[in-house]
Amino acid sequence: MKLRLHWQILIAMALGIVFALAAGEKAIIVEPLGTIFMRLLKMIIVPLVFFSITTGVAGMGDSKSLGRMGAKTFGYYFMTSIIAILIGLTLTNIIKPGVGMELKGIAKSFDPSTLSKPGSLGDIIIRMIPTNPVRAAANGDILALIFWSIVLGFAITRIPEKPQSFLLNFFDSGFKAMMALTHGIIKLAPIGVFGLISKAVATAGFDLFRAVAMYMITIAIGLTIHIFVVLPLIYFFFTGWSPKRHFKAIASAMATAFSTSSSGATLPVTMDCIENNAGVSNKVTSFVLPLGATINMDGTALYECAGVLFIAQALGLDLSFSAQFVIVITAFLASVGAAAIPSAGLVMIFIVLDAVGLSDHPGAAMIVGTMLAVDRPLDMFRTMVNVTSDSIGAVIIAKSEGEQDLYPDKPVTK
Repeated sequence: MKLRLHWQILIAMALGIVFALAAGEKAIIVEPLGTIFMRLLKMIIVPLVFFSITTGVAGMGDSKSLGRMGAKTFGYYFMTSIIAILIGLTLTNIIKPGVGMELKGIAKSFDPSTLSKPGSLGDIIIRMIPTNPVRAAANGDILALIFWSIVLGFAITRIPEKPQSFLLNFFDSGFKAMMALTHGIIKLAPIGVFGLISKAVATAGFDLFRAVAMYMITIAIGLTIHIFVVLPLIYFFFTGWSPKRHFKAIASAMATAFSTSSSGATLPVTMDCIENNAGVSNKVTSFVLPLGATINMDGTALYECAGVLFIAQALGLDLSFSAQFVIVITAFLASVGAAAIPSAGLVMIFIVLDAVGLSDHPGAAMIVGTMLAVDRPLDMFRTMVNVTSDSIGAVIIAKSEGEQDLYPDKPVTK
């Protein structure tokens, strides 16, 4: 019987620790395994973002879909994602899970003056608009690439049916190819984790694992607050109903999200729960939920923001308010571009690292590798948060559109 990937990663982590303890400083001989894995992850970021976002925006169909219901949907997704990011930002600044960790011989070799120093909000917006999209992609300017992908996707919705169909098929095929490639690279995670953990133990000792444990606690607290406090309050504010009825209606979707770690794989179950148990029309569910599975990633946004701050703290770097503001904006955009598959959020964390100039820090990849080793339970939890947020949004928008008979006593039969 083949072991699941997360068990393979945990075994690789244990073997890496044993190998490092046995070999001592010589354990860094396996460092290239981790380096290759990290380079493979970085390799897919640009095409993954480009095809994912362009396909998601272009797939909304007629541009009229970006009317009243579209504005409500985007407004809800923006609100919940920003709140999630701010929760992650606040908790990481309060708990400080990475503070006090020492990476021997690494932090001193990095010049903090090379960190990105963003200007005003206007400067950030201007920087998002590329003068040359191809050069932006080649230089890894992800903010500019995300902007270009969004406007290109919207433009595709405005052209005649025949060329629109051709481009939709092209980008959808490209997106599926990137999903296949991403799955293939993530399957190499055990090998990469072995190399990264071996180096981590050999150079940083067990301080890294203490910090990562605090990081896990920080993320778990943030996700718990968002799913059991923030989202129910938003639901009650817009509907006036008890959140218990909604959690009961989507119980199977939450369980599926937790077990699969994929918003995309859970989408059919989510739609079934919202249509049959919550009584929302197919018109709303077919628009809101697929869009949510593509761009509404509250848990992922919280994780990416808190994760980058944790890495900065572990490296002994004190990020300014302006740098943290860039993290907030980039975490939101990166969560929009994250694919609805397991561990996609960890791939996208490099986007946020790059926004503040940390992607090339010699210690960053090692810490990300350690985060990957413990990512599975966090990934399961944040996927459940993502799906719950999508489902609550569908009900809120259905009620705002005047739909009646929500949450029927008996499930609706098709």
